[in-house]
Amino acid sequence: MQIDNYCLTYRLDGDSSRPAILFLHGFMGDRFEFEAAIATLSKQFYCVAIDLPAHGQTQVNDQILSQDHYYTIQSIADSVIKFLGFLHVNHCFLVGYSMGGRLALYLTIYYPQYFVKVMLESVSAGLRTAKERSDRLAKDQQIAAELENLENAGFNGNFKLFLDNWYRQPIFANLRSHPNFSQMLAQRLNNSPIKLAKSLRNLSTGLQPSLWKELPKIKIPLLFVVGELDRKFVSINQQMEQLCKSSKLEIISSCGHNVHFENPDIFIQKLEAFFADD
Repeated sequence: MQIDNYCLTYRLDGDSSRPAILFLHGFMGDRFEFEAAIATLSKQFYCVAIDLPAHGQTQVNDQILSQDHYYTIQSIADSVIKFLGFLHVNHCFLVGYSMGGRLALYLTIYYPQYFVKVMLESVSAGLRTAKERSDRLAKDQQIAAELENLENAGFNGNFKLFLDNWYRQPIFANLRSHPNFSQMLAQRLNNSPIKLAKSLRNLSTGLQPSLWKELPKIKIPLLFVVGELDRKFVSINQQMEQLCKSSKLEIISSCGHNVHFENPDIFIQKLEAFFADD
């Protein structure tokens, strides 16, 4: 689907006459990120999932590829809203994970009229201080340079090594022991390192506007979901819940950063209960 300078790749599952859920994947994910959840939820919802710019098969017009503006959270959020218009979806539920969750939170704040309820998995409202943002941006720029070097050198094999190192981060410790981890890793290999670098450079938490002051203004019901083993994000989400009166927090036992992959059954259960709860 061509929207402005994006050619968005997407998937639709379920009956379009049913309530819609828009799914936004995390960094290095794609429209199949929530495959297990969609297989179940599409029986009662119209499930919509897209490849965000720099991920999967979504393309940015080659003529403007050097214009990083099209990889920013503001520009991507605008394209998502236009995409919903293309589908004639005026109101929907929204689910976002990690990077996609930050985008979902931005959409919730600046385009609230489109969303009924929002589930945010392993999400931050941004970094509060300039120093924190500067440090994070420097770190992400370094990782982006590594990805660009992979592309320039011919990344076959090396990209797999990069992914293996990436998932050795403490927040993914529980994920690595999952029996389907190798399948997820293989799916990540479908991405382009040079495009992922663009995403890191422009969607870094170091560049994201801090949304902490906006949380008390949110009136849309929110559900924060985080794994108990992801202690950093447990603390962040506890703080977010306290600031947002329309929210509640679910801490999922025996899970780390990626709850929907580590325990899809409980993820689906929490989502169904939240979306059905009046």
